[in-house]
Amino acid sequence: MTEPLSAATIAIVKATVPALAEHGTAITTAMYARLFQDEHIKALFNHANQGESGAQVHALAAAILAYAQNIENLGVLVPVVERIAYKHVGYHILPEHYPYVANALLAAIKEVLGDAASDEILAAWGEAYWFLANILKAREVVLRNEIMASEGGWTGWRRFVVVEKIRESSVITSFVLRPEDGGPVLRHKPGQYLTFRLKPDGSPDLKRNYSISCGPNDDHYRISVKREENGQGGSRFLHDSIEEGDVLESTPPAGDFFLSDAPQRPVVLLSGGVGLTPMVSMAEAIVQDHPHVEAHYVHGTVNSDTHALDREVRELAKGCQNLHVSTFYSAPQQYDVLGESHQGEGFISIDWLRENTPLTQADVFLCGPKPFLRAFVAELALAGVPSDRIHYEFFGPADELMAA
Repeated sequence: MTEPLSAATIAIVKATVPALAEHGTAITTAMYARLFQDEHIKALFNHANQGESGAQVHALAAAILAYAQNIENLGVLVPVVERIAYKHVGYHILPEHYPYVANALLAAIKEVLGDAASDEILAAWGEAYWFLANILKAREVVLRNEIMASEGGWTGWRRFVVVEKIRESSVITSFVLRPEDGGPVLRHKPGQYLTFRLKPDGSPDLKRNYSISCGPNDDHYRISVKREENGQGGSRFLHDSIEEGDVLESTPPAGDFFLSDAPQRPVVLLSGGVGLTPMVSMAEAIVQDHPHVEAHYVHGTVNSDTHALDREVRELAKGCQNLHVSTFYSAPQQYDVLGESHQGEGFISIDWLRENTPLTQADVFLCGPKPFLRAFVAELALAGVPSDRIHYEFFGPADELMAA
């Protein structure tokens, strides 16, 4: 069991809050620079989040500040701890990696704050770091043990054969994956993702998360990936270089964004663009396992050219009278027919959701682009949906969403 933080450490860490608020980003920038001097540590990270926008740098700075501000009330950080623990399982981050982060963080604090970072302050932050690290490591042990105790579970990187590559829309392609070893797959929780280690020729390995877009089963996974022209190359590599018969490496399903095993309330699935992928998995699970649950799947995209998996979702709805499907097109084509291909034009609005779904009685699941999530996380709260019923998935640093 982790020893509680001493009163002296709590007082010192709280006293550093103003310095962290002013210099937090500089500290995390310096920390990552030190951390990435070690190639085997650098290889653990998804460097799409380390680019010019500095999203991960800002997210970590916000997280460290939040930790310092809530050092006496860590219960408020439980959801963040859970999300980080799942990410660590996905990226195969192990206990032996934690000392590298500790050393880099404390050295960065000293580098940025200079003489103001006294030995006393560094010792307090060292104690605070290891307190949190031990909580994370303990949770990660539990998650890994649960995975290994389940049929089809594994640790580390497992090889999967691409048995089907399916063009779903003008921008989204699906990849159906079966284990190369011929064994069963771990039944994922609908909404979870896989983490892949991609190996483009002549380039460093890429780490990417992709939601599983099929319902839980023992046989295969499916991911449905949007080609991002301005991204860091993961989606382009999959679209352009991966064909049927090729092999991809993945860690087990992970993520704290998933449908409950026993839903107690109506469910609203709300997605934008390629954010539909975990929602399709949830919709399939609802039809298979919870057909008594009232569920509303509301999706927004540009038009039928970009709309993936539409036929599959509507077939699910035909087989379940409690699953209601509504689609919004922001720029319908001439051949898109209101009332047939889509039910609304323009963008999904909170007013429409209030009028057409049991919004304030439901669990609401969201996935989509960052502006979509930023808007709806805030609007749902203002509309009276309790915070513990607003669930969202966001791939990448979510500091702004956490703040919202």
